[in-house]
Amino acid sequence: MKQSSFDLNLSTRRTRKQAFLQQMDTVVPWAALVELIAPYYSEGRNGRPPFALETMLRVHFMQQWFSLSDPAMEEAFFDTPLYREFAQLSAFGRLPDESTILRFRHRLEKHKLADQILRTVNELLEQRGLLLKVGTAVDATLIPAPSSTKNKAKARDPEMHSSQKGNEWHFGMKAHIGVDADSGLVHTVRGTSGNVADVTEGNSLLHGQETDVFGDAGYQGADKRPDAKTCHKWHVAMRPGKRKKLDKENKPSDALIDQVEKIKAGIRAKVEHPFRVIKRQFGFAKVRYRGLKKNTLQLKTLFALSNLWMVRHKLMGAQA
Repeated sequence: MKQSSFDLNLSTRRTRKQAFLQQMDTVVPWAALVELIAPYYSEGRNGRPPFALETMLRVHFMQQWFSLSDPAMEEAFFDTPLYREFAQLSAFGRLPDESTILRFRHRLEKHKLADQILRTVNELLEQRGLLLKVGTAVDATLIPAPSSTKNKAKARDPEMHSSQKGNEWHFGMKAHIGVDADSGLVHTVRGTSGNVADVTEGNSLLHGQETDVFGDAGYQGADKRPDAKTCHKWHVAMRPGKRKKLDKENKPSDALIDQVEKIKAGIRAKVEHPFRVIKRQFGFAKVRYRGLKKNTLQLKTLFALSNLWMVRHKLMGAQA
């Protein structure tokens, strides 16, 4: 990981956005990611000279952190000197326009580099001893998609579907993740339409080396599905209605069962942390593209960055 050279002494007051970018500049493994993408990046033999690969990668990551579209990212360079500084762009030089930003993203999508970005980040975290492989917690969350038909196709995205949560219906996709049961870091990401049951994807979220798997009541029966493996021991939450019927005061056995459920819930709670980071910290509240493929690739990039964000203090402490 390269040493940070990101100062941003733009004012006497250090803003939260400035602090955030300084931290991410330090913990993102820029050199490893540039080396990963370089074979697929344009050499600029024709047309205008391309921007530096690391510059475009920094621009792409800022889009994820601040939920910026391609046009919004282009405009932000003029409004926010902080972004130009982070992207290592000259204040008076050429700036990437939305077409340049779009082409870079399409290049990442074409070669499925989001998968490799997540893998590269996790290899770094595993080397640092921050990502273990003993246990996995699984969960899924709904990501809303625009339900309006006021578009060129005059139709909703055919790959998105409605799903009921409680008494409400939500149109969109589902992000299914498998996380390290100890640290809460994401190791596997899958995207499906909103109507796919959690249990259907349960076994596909395992990396294969874990012995124990934790899931909520939606994963009941995951261990009996055709894709289940006997080497994985599933610890699935009891259904709420059944748990309410436990007589904890008069039956010691029921009190013990309830205590076990609390322990399992404490482990499963770690799977909520990555969802909170991408939705609250990064502002990812709605899908940006049409189709599952593009949105799933963006999710993999978001979770790779959320892993770095969640352990940033440990990484920075190790460097110090």
